[in-house]
Amino acid sequence: MITSSQNSKIKLIRALQGRAKERRDAGAFLAEGVRLVEEAVNSNWGFQFALYDESLSERGKLQVANLRSHRVDVEEVSTNIMKSLTETETPQGILAVLNDSRLPIPDSPNFILIPDQIRDPGNLGTLLRTAAAAGVQAVLLPPETTDAFSSKVVRSGMGAHFRLPIHSMTWDEIEKFISASHPRLQVFLADMDGQSCWVTDLRQPLALVIGGEAEGASESARELANQKISIPMNGNIESLNAGAAGSILMFEVVRQRI
Repeated sequence: MITSSQNSKIKLIRALQGRAKERRDAGAFLAEGVRLVEEAVNSNWGFQFALYDESLSERGKLQVANLRSHRVDVEEVSTNIMKSLTETETPQGILAVLNDSRLPIPDSPNFILIPDQIRDPGNLGTLLRTAAAAGVQAVLLPPETTDAFSSKVVRSGMGAHFRLPIHSMTWDEIEKFISASHPRLQVFLADMDGQSCWVTDLRQPLALVIGGEAEGASESARELANQKISIPMNGNIESLNAGAAGSILMFEVVRQRI
């Protein structure tokens, strides 16, 4: 049992909870909770190791046995150590260090999401979870968007990270990707001054840009966009948050393509 905060695994977890650079350098990210660990196992994701404590539920204990059957390095830690590591209000007694191995972008995609300047981890996690449910084929993360593999985003994504190709790119790289796409992707930017999404043809191959909570889309996103689209609102509200707006627009794409 691990009881020391100076243990190398504990130090690695603390580093991964920090800046995105630490996660990139280690080639790893964290998944906390029984469900996320299950999702990672079911997706055949690569594990570096997993830790658990005595508070783990029966469902969690079954997952520990499952991890060991897959030859994953699993160790018990003291309750105090686990509490010091958890970032949730109701810890579930298990967390895993996973390999940062991004899924490849499929050939000839026709539905791409670009979350631009999304800085709130909850909003980005919501967008990723919705993207996975809506059949988005890849998510391209431009500069100034929060790290999709931070612990808060991974928790909010509820397993989307194991189903979606999620790639950080510069705007030049995104532009080259769009230009080289076949069939050519049309870039639709969510904007309150845009054409109603209800009357916009979203059946064509497209990339959907959702701008940030405070400042909206960046100038680079606006230069890349072919068309602006909006969500008609009858109520007395100026705008929706990025997670809600993106979810509505992604499922409008789904509705039109059924």
